Amino acid sequence: MQLPANLFTASLDGETRYGCWAGFATGYATEILATTGFDWLLIDGEHAPNTVQSILAQLQAVAPYPCAPVVRAVSQDPALIKRLLDIGAQTLMIPMVDNAEQAARLVAATRYPPQGIRGVGGGLTRATRWDSVTDYMAHAHEALCLIPQIESRNGVENAEAIAATPGVDAVFVGPMDLSTDAGHVGNPSHPDVQAMIRRVLRATHGAGKRAGILAPAEADARRYAEWGFDFIAVGIDVSMFCQAAHETIARYKNDLPAKSKPGPGY
Repeated sequence: MQLPANLFTASLDGETRYGCWAGFATGYATEILATTGFDWLLIDGEHAPNTVQSILAQLQAVAPYPCAPVVRAVSQDPALIKRLLDIGAQTLMIPMVDNAEQAARLVAATRYPPQGIRGVGGGLTRATRWDSVTDYMAHAHEALCLIPQIESRNGVENAEAIAATPGVDAVFVGPMDLSTDAGHVGNPSHPDVQAMIRRVLRATHGAGKRAGILAPAEADARRYAEWGFDFIAVGIDVSMFCQAAHETIARYKNDLPAKSKPGPGY
């Protein structure tokens, strides 16, 4: 059996790809999203109540569809990264990366020795299709995509070095955390934050890598697409569900307050 192709990296062909945050932590809900036309889905292990097992169920649920799964870990723990890779995650997003040294350690966590420190699971793992993939250990890195998130002023200051780190394939901006760290809490539209986002974009493209960002508000998403971001998360399933539920019941109960439109982040 051949190493499964990475649908996410294959899709980044110069056209902006639009994705959605999957936060319900169930295969059923994530499979529904996979049928709706999004190019990619972020299975969120940082803020959603996901476990390794629930992430596995979602990877299995979306596998039949032309919608690329991206898995976000809760931390930079190499033991967790090993487990996520073993269950078949091929594209990993890692939060709160502030410098090239952290980025290099993340790369090492995704590589087998001598290039890295990933432990060998062999026939126990879905990633190898239970030892059915030919020469998996020699070629696994070829189908991996590592995406550090820049979410702080330190990360922005080190954006060029992070993006240039060998083994980093793309960089993702977290606007809400970035704006909060920059002293503009909940306001990623502040000119200072927008300038930092532009810097990360330039640094990433300057290193020949792809750049992504979260932008649930349509005006933000369209602006970032015009700037040249390669992949943009334009929805969050929990927020969309909540918004639709509010709008539905408000049609029948006039005394309910209006639900505001999606904001710039969580």
